[in-house]
Amino acid sequence: MLKLLNRNDLLALNRIILRSHGVGCLVVENPPSRGGDNVQKLDSESITLRGLTVGYDEALVLDINKTIYPGDTIAILGASGIGKTTLMRTIAGLIRPLSGEIFHDYPRRGGIGYIPQRLGLVRHSSVRSNITLGARTRRSKWYPSWYPLDSSLKEDVDNAMKALKIEDIADEPVRILSGGQQRRVAIARTLVQRPRIILADEFLGELDKDNVKSIITATKKIVDEIGATLVLIEHHEERAIEIADRIWRIVDKKLIEEGDSNQ
Repeated sequence: MLKLLNRNDLLALNRIILRSHGVGCLVVENPPSRGGDNVQKLDSESITLRGLTVGYDEALVLDINKTIYPGDTIAILGASGIGKTTLMRTIAGLIRPLSGEIFHDYPRRGGIGYIPQRLGLVRHSSVRSNITLGARTRRSKWYPSWYPLDSSLKEDVDNAMKALKIEDIADEPVRILSGGQQRRVAIARTLVQRPRIILADEFLGELDKDNVKSIITATKKIVDEIGATLVLIEHHEERAIEIADRIWRIVDKKLIEEGDSNQ
């Protein structure tokens, strides 16, 4: 049926999807290109932000025109309250944009991994149970929650815990863990999901210097293995430069990319 729709019909359809579900699945003959305004086919693994304005009652960041490419590691910098989290939550599909569009074809189930500031863990459940929730997104939503995981997913859960050095607390309830340990659990849960893009809101908070280094190493190793894209909010500029290959900075309600001569 989609083949019978023209470009304008499909754009309108995508707006409805964004408003209803927060994520876009756009099928058009001429999606935006990597090279600017010239119309070419864009990599299906990319996310394109076109004319995007984000905020709540008033705009926080205006007219964003950026593309996130497969394998990117992007750090978003800016003062507190300037709109970093709002931008990330909009990309994640949790907030509707005030205007503009988000183009991608990621699957709704498990395509985007999001690590919020407050982590979103099930506090009364064990470390293993929380991480298993991420693994279950790789199965159909009709897969019964009481069914055990198959061996390959169990192995991925174990490997994620081992990489993040939390295998010795696998059976502990999350509520008794330190803030740093809980953060490791949230990261492991997202990594075992194997999403196409990981959006991490200050995921290195509450960690000391040694733990930060080990988390960065473990996270980047798994991100590289699964071929994911990583977008993170970071307050420490030196750390952001160390981790990321692209730096986005919010200044005066505009998103500026360092090193981009076209802005």
